[in-house]
Amino acid sequence: MLNKLKPKSEFSKNVLTLMTGTTIAQAIPIAISPILTRLYTPEDFGVFALFISLVSIFGSIANGRYEFAIMLPKKDEDAINIFALGFIINVALSLFLLLMVIVFHDLFISLLNNKEISLWLYLVPFSVFLIGCFNLLNYYNNRLKNYKDLAKANVYKSVVTAVVQLSIGFIKQSTIGLISGQIISQIFANTKLLRNIIKDKILLLKISKVKMIAVANKYKDFPKFNVPHAVMNTLSSNMPVLIINFFFGSTSTGFFAIANKVLLLPVGLFTSSFSQIFLQKITYNRNNRIDQEKFINKVVFKLLGYSFFPFFIAFIFLPNIFGIIFGKNWIIAGEYAQILIPMLYLTFTGSILSNIIIVYNEQKKAFKIEIINTIVKLFSLLFGGILEDLKLGLFLYSLSGVLITTYRIIWYKSIIREKNEI
Repeated sequence: MLNKLKPKSEFSKNVLTLMTGTTIAQAIPIAISPILTRLYTPEDFGVFALFISLVSIFGSIANGRYEFAIMLPKKDEDAINIFALGFIINVALSLFLLLMVIVFHDLFISLLNNKEISLWLYLVPFSVFLIGCFNLLNYYNNRLKNYKDLAKANVYKSVVTAVVQLSIGFIKQSTIGLISGQIISQIFANTKLLRNIIKDKILLLKISKVKMIAVANKYKDFPKFNVPHAVMNTLSSNMPVLIINFFFGSTSTGFFAIANKVLLLPVGLFTSSFSQIFLQKITYNRNNRIDQEKFINKVVFKLLGYSFFPFFIAFIFLPNIFGIIFGKNWIIAGEYAQILIPMLYLTFTGSILSNIIIVYNEQKKAFKIEIINTIVKLFSLLFGGILEDLKLGLFLYSLSGVLITTYRIIWYKSIIREKNEI
């Protein structure tokens, strides 16, 4: 009986391993959220959200997007040189950002229209560096199939974040607790994943300037096309925080931040785990000429089908759920979350399938689509900001996300049909 319940394929086992760790990792922030909303004010969450948005935008390109190429080479020697190349780019970008913050600090504060972020702006470059390191370590451990360690790293990160944010929150109610938890937890997670790489001393000795230049040229499409695409993508996803902060202030930004966090945590439970295994699986299928189309169709059907009911239930009851769990003051955050549900339903599937772009080198068209996506969402939010109607802006933002993600899913499937090799 127990044998029947065990995963039958390696793919399923790997998904289960990562999902187990990610489930625990995502459950911790969800569990402490009702406490955090009583320890920290919406303004605190607003400043924290602005900080995270800035880190996310630059962190997404910290390695020149070379981390995505780590999975592709057949030789580990090439992969470790890609890792080293990405690390050097990460250090250079982080130092450049620090210089920019020091020189143009007051200008940035004026552009962001938020004086509370002033002190924390100096920590953005360091946080970007940590995110860049984590992305490199994450993909290299994925290549090594160290799924247990990846799961543990996610758990460590959540536990440390929770402990720091709660501890400081009880002592001093300010943004320092939220930001400190984020930074310290990233250090712990990076340390865990780094051990699997530094223990292979022989492989590390194969890192050289000549080989790094060689892999940089071989995979030059990643910084050339994927970096602009990543900037557009992260700008698009972080745009609400930036614009809401500018037009409506830290309090409204805090309400949106909690709404977005509560929605993305359970969604991230599946996407982060499934996406890594999906990338590994379709890369394997391509290299071994296994039928991709049948696999992709099955994945799309299951993702859209299984996720419909929970998203539908959430859409109906979210405002009441927020009021009960986080307190009556946070009902408006539930209303914001309700508006975003349709977009997230499709994004859940689309974000996993987006790995097809990497495997089949379709960054050029993906970048063009992302430009359109960013522009449409930008004007949607600006329209709401100009009319001083935040809910209208979020509705238009969500609607544009539904339409564009639908097109993307159709396009991803067309790529497989055209390039499927058996």
